[in-house]
Amino acid sequence: MAQKQNISNGQAVKHEFIFHKKNYLFMFLGIAFITMGFILMSGGGSNDPNVFNEDIYNFRRIRLAPTLVLIGLGIEIYAILLNPHKKRK
Repeated sequence: MAQKQNISNGQAVKHEFIFHKKNYLFMFLGIAFITMGFILMSGGGSNDPNVFNEDIYNFRRIRLAPTLVLIGLGIEIYAILLNPHKKRK
């Protein structure tokens, strides 16, 4: 149902995507960091509710995994704000 837009001066309208290859590469990198953080956060439970497992308080689940998730979110923000056509001075 898309219609062509006619310009009165005869120039064709050039449609571009908002994001480019570089943006998508950073987005997938951010998603990988977030996924790895959630994978590292999982587990550590016990099948018996009367038994407490100390593994839920180890370094991997308390420090490393949330840090990876936050880094991944930062990479996602950078990927959204990245302008690949910006010229360097």
